[in-house]
Amino acid sequence: MPVMILPYLILILMAGGILAWIAGKWSLHSSRIISLITIVADFIIVLLLFFQQDAYGHNEWMIEYKAGWMPKYGIGIHLALDGLSLLMLILTFFIGILAVVTSWKEISEKTGFFHFNILWILSGITGVFLSIDLFLFYFFWEVMLIPMYFLIGIWGHENRIYASYKFFIFTQASGLLMFLAILGLYLVHGNSTGIYTFDYQQLLGTEMSSSLELLLMCGFLIAFLVKLPAFPFHNWLPDAHTEAPTGGSLILASLMLKTGAYGLLRFAIPLFPDASIKFAPFGMTLGVLGILYGAKLAFAQTDLKRLVAYTSVSHMGFVILGVYAFNEMACQGVVMQMIAHGISTGALFIITGQLYERLHTRDLNKMGGLWEQIPALGGMGLVFSMASLGLPGLGNFVAEFLTLMGTFKTSILFASLASLGLIAATIYSLRIVQKVFFGKKNQDYQVKDLSIRESIVMGSLVIAIIFTGLFPKPVFETASPAISKTINVKVQSSTAENERQNDIIHNITFSLK
Repeated sequence: MPVMILPYLILILMAGGILAWIAGKWSLHSSRIISLITIVADFIIVLLLFFQQDAYGHNEWMIEYKAGWMPKYGIGIHLALDGLSLLMLILTFFIGILAVVTSWKEISEKTGFFHFNILWILSGITGVFLSIDLFLFYFFWEVMLIPMYFLIGIWGHENRIYASYKFFIFTQASGLLMFLAILGLYLVHGNSTGIYTFDYQQLLGTEMSSSLELLLMCGFLIAFLVKLPAFPFHNWLPDAHTEAPTGGSLILASLMLKTGAYGLLRFAIPLFPDASIKFAPFGMTLGVLGILYGAKLAFAQTDLKRLVAYTSVSHMGFVILGVYAFNEMACQGVVMQMIAHGISTGALFIITGQLYERLHTRDLNKMGGLWEQIPALGGMGLVFSMASLGLPGLGNFVAEFLTLMGTFKTSILFASLASLGLIAATIYSLRIVQKVFFGKKNQDYQVKDLSIRESIVMGSLVIAIIFTGLFPKPVFETASPAISKTINVKVQSSTAENERQNDIIHNITFSLK
């Protein structure tokens, strides 16, 4: 496979977006078809890479592409693919296809521009998962921001303008902090080595004082925690999800949140190993707080879409917890959580959109007793509610089990507190099923069950969540080399820093008792 395949993955999406926008001026249907074909083409390419990954041996990168851009300032086009980014790209294009198919009838105005934004969001996400030059990484970080702002602001619901502004301010402000940290790292490395570069591999191991390392790490960390989102940076997410169209919510929950988790594994920890060790106890604390607080808020919601949005805050708490547990088992759980959450929560947002299309409400108090009329849709709701609570046999169970087992090796208390989130997830997940499909009929609705198009979408998601639950080995084997590099950060850090981390964890544990 030629190295040019990496920039092609991005360029195909960008070109397809422009073509879909132009075609949409003459035919709404053609813009949808162009958008679908474009994403399917990229999906086929990454699947071929997945099945041929053994041919690339055990090199650091499966494929690497380098080209000059602004060499005077140390900026280049440096793209690279390893197991972690490959898995994220498979998820990206799979969800992208479903976002287009889900929006097939929902979006009837400015369809060409809608698909332009969908494809350019996906191109930005693809660039984030492939970029190894930090300037290029920030560029794609911003590319995926603007189209999502338009998706919420143009095709959203009643309070879409407020939600789009809130989304933009939170993510843009945190992104600017990351850019300042990138510039700081660029200058520190240049002053110490005489080489001014934004290249990730050259910036690894940059010598700096512990206080400066902690400060620069915080710039990256805030951007990634806001994007996840982690408590207490989660405030923008429920509003953005509630007002976004179904396709926008699907991409936001299943893909954009994962860029924050990816950033922690790829950049925050490897670039700032000692600072990450120091921050680990506080990171695990944020993870536990997010798990419990997100679950509590989810249970309190009466708007179904807002409820599902808060479950993401809870589930992403497991990601933060696993990342800062610093062992391979927990990090494998993190990767699986990124995939399983993308599938299960994305499915719940699609189901919410399908219910809203039929009932014209998301209020749980106006639903109930719908199983008799829409048993297929009810069955899908049951499957993915069970996935959300971590039912064995589904992908979320594997993810949360590994995360908790890995965390247990680091801190029994944090693992025990996080496990309470599974109980809370059971409560809010069963509440979804009970309030929507069973119980008392609050209104008499005449609704149709799943159409063929909707059945194909939901069926593909069911297959995906069951496959990841029963056959997780391919995911583990693909992600293992990248995870090992991240875990080695702890091994390579000084003994004094490890002892300091253990002391901080002990102190936090003692104070919580």
